[in-house]
Amino acid sequence: MKCIKCRKYKKNGRNIGINIVIMALVLLIVLPMLNLLIWTVTERWAWPDLLPQVYSARAIEEIFGRRGEMLKLFGSSVVISASVSVLSVGVGMMTARALTCCKFRGRDALYFLSLLPFLVPATVFAMGIQITFLKWGLGNSVAGVILVHLICSLPYAVRLLMDGMRAVGTKLEEQAQVLGADPFRAFCTVTLPLLTPVILSALSMSYIVSFSQYFLTLLIGGGTVKTFTIVMVPYLQSDSRNIACVYSTAFLAVTLLVFGAFEWMIRCWSKGNVVKYDFG
Repeated sequence: MKCIKCRKYKKNGRNIGINIVIMALVLLIVLPMLNLLIWTVTERWAWPDLLPQVYSARAIEEIFGRRGEMLKLFGSSVVISASVSVLSVGVGMMTARALTCCKFRGRDALYFLSLLPFLVPATVFAMGIQITFLKWGLGNSVAGVILVHLICSLPYAVRLLMDGMRAVGTKLEEQAQVLGADPFRAFCTVTLPLLTPVILSALSMSYIVSFSQYFLTLLIGGGTVKTFTIVMVPYLQSDSRNIACVYSTAFLAVTLLVFGAFEWMIRCWSKGNVVKYDFG
């Protein structure tokens, strides 16, 4: 009986400790967001007062008073980042499948090259890629911005998809081929639906990497390609904290909406591509 009680107390104590850690992590996320929301309607908040001295909706009215400009800015940012995320998953899927399911000469070198953007300092990479893009005629263009974002986001997608490929394996796909499916159909109807959570993670990670790029967008876009971060970052570095917080809140809202759209599309696609095991 004493042993059972001791185990019960230890289990309860462990659960309490886990709950405390979870609550602390939640507070670390919620409190900064709450501070951000308060600053969107704050004109003056000086230390050491716990509450703002002056409230004002001036920043919100100033930013959303330019609806046309804001919608255009959001549209260009979302289109660029969504294009980058889709391309990252497409290229990353082929790369991850080759690295995990195939044996060929130079596989280790390919894996190293796929992670190279992680290893090269951002400033060195940016200066080198700018010169190359200018020679190729991709400077100051949307295509150049998409391509440079793709280079930065691709390692995240490759790494996530490699882990998913290893977990799923090829056994079920091989069984589908034994039942009469060709390799492409076996992959699309068996392996791809099982990779849905990993694909969503890769899409989300690639999107946020692209959406938050500032230095590379400014350097390759030359200031002519306007994205959300190009407009937002100067406010973050200025004294207009309330305007910066409004931009940051809008940034967060748009990101969450796009993530929700990604998840909805993936779920709809996976429901329409359930494994049926009828390959005749």
